[in-house]
Amino acid sequence: MKLVVHKYGGSSVADAQKIINVARRIGRVRDSGAQVVTVVSAMGDTTDDLIKLAHTVSQEPDPRELDVLLSTGELVSCTLLAMALRDMGYDAVSLSGFQAGIHTDTTYGKARIYGVDAQRITKELDRGRLVVVAGFQGITEAQDVTTLGRGGSDTTAVALAAALHADRCEVYTDVEGIYTADPRIVPEARKLLEIGYQEMLELASSGAKMHPRSIELGAVYKVPIYVASTFVDAPGTLIHQGPDEHQMENRIKVTGIAYQAKIAKITVRGVPDRPGVAASLFEPLAQAGISVDTIVQNTGMERMTDISFTVNRSDVPRALQEVQKVLPVIGAAEVVTDPSLASVSIVGAGMQNTPGYASRMFRILADGGINIELITTSEIRISCIIKEEQVRQAVRLLHQGFHLDREP
Repeated sequence: MKLVVHKYGGSSVADAQKIINVARRIGRVRDSGAQVVTVVSAMGDTTDDLIKLAHTVSQEPDPRELDVLLSTGELVSCTLLAMALRDMGYDAVSLSGFQAGIHTDTTYGKARIYGVDAQRITKELDRGRLVVVAGFQGITEAQDVTTLGRGGSDTTAVALAAALHADRCEVYTDVEGIYTADPRIVPEARKLLEIGYQEMLELASSGAKMHPRSIELGAVYKVPIYVASTFVDAPGTLIHQGPDEHQMENRIKVTGIAYQAKIAKITVRGVPDRPGVAASLFEPLAQAGISVDTIVQNTGMERMTDISFTVNRSDVPRALQEVQKVLPVIGAAEVVTDPSLASVSIVGAGMQNTPGYASRMFRILADGGINIELITTSEIRISCIIKEEQVRQAVRLLHQGFHLDREP
């Protein structure tokens, strides 16, 4: 029997009527003869509301306790969905991340899945049940609840699809698929009918809709991921193994434009230019669970240097706390921050062997009066750190400049 994993985002289960509509959708799939495991996010803005509530009772909520609190949002939506399915005559059961066998490390707020014990889910499926799993959460070896970070329900769904050897993972959301740019910013953006894991990972890492770790898992375990709308019956986007390099020769080289807001730049000034300094600076950040993106080191006079790097704006207080501890150890002069930045990226697997894309990107931004603070690249991505107030304009200019509104 065919097995599919569905995932529904917060907007898809935002209220009781939407939960009932999702239940009807799942019921139709079950009636077609397929087994269905469904992963759900918390209802609407529940997670944001819980974070605000935590900060009303604690200036700096304990990470462990915050994860326990945030995990309750998905428990509400998954139990309500199971109730709705039962009311329609389907045998359904809701499971927490712990009951679903999702095991993680101990990085609260950004835990990573290290294994899935799918025995309980398999047992329920063998009994003919529809299984509804709370996304975004797991359990440590010490039986502590963890959360996977914003968008983590995507990763829950793909991890379960891999563990269950599902035919594919279907992600339903408030957009019809993956676009060449955010259609809320660029109305002319085109929906992509398919995209390779590599390109999608770069788009997701640069701010596109999907959780990057879900794409990593999909690529490793070859899980096809289908992204479509919960609310509109229209074709979506299939994320799967991309075409071979020789098939890319005649295709549009840039696949899409991605952006990410709420980025902060931290600059450590007057750093002695000697071996081991970078390790001394970045190791404490890693141990604190702070993800660092762009890193630039400028060699100055008299063997002194400045080191700049970017983090998510929400990580600035903790990052500064760690850097301040290191300053006297490495002999640096000071640390300064700029919290008002964003990134804009062009992504395309066909770019890597064709020159001129970086210069074209820089020219488009320059002609639009947009200054570039930092630049980072990979084989299929070029990203520029710019002022956040200009990021929407940059997305529109690059989408137009690379002619992504045209059909390939």
